[in-house]
Amino acid sequence: MRSFQQRLSDFTSRGVHVAAISVDSKEINENHCRKMGFTFPFLSDANADVIRLYDVLHRGAGPSGADIARPAEFYVDRAGTVKWVKLTENIAVRARPEQALSAIDAAARSQ
Repeated sequence: MRSFQQRLSDFTSRGVHVAAISVDSKEINENHCRKMGFTFPFLSDANADVIRLYDVLHRGAGPSGADIARPAEFYVDRAGTVKWVKLTENIAVRARPEQALSAIDAAARSQ
């Protein structure tokens, strides 16, 4: 997430809004953003409704066996169409901003 924060201007210059979503409460997300200096929205999906829609629920993988979202990055266009997805089973492996930006640029060229 830090690398996306560092490249936030590259996303906004393309008209792309970066956001994160987790099962954590609004308060936990706000505290995390403040601590880490994140300026993009961290959304709370405590019931994992959206997380289930995108099929990234990782049952029992959180503290005390709680359900969490598995690591994933999506590029969703203005029409709500998923144009790019990066999924992983390893919480330490995340997409790099360069990968997402390349996918965004490729989608823009194909329109």
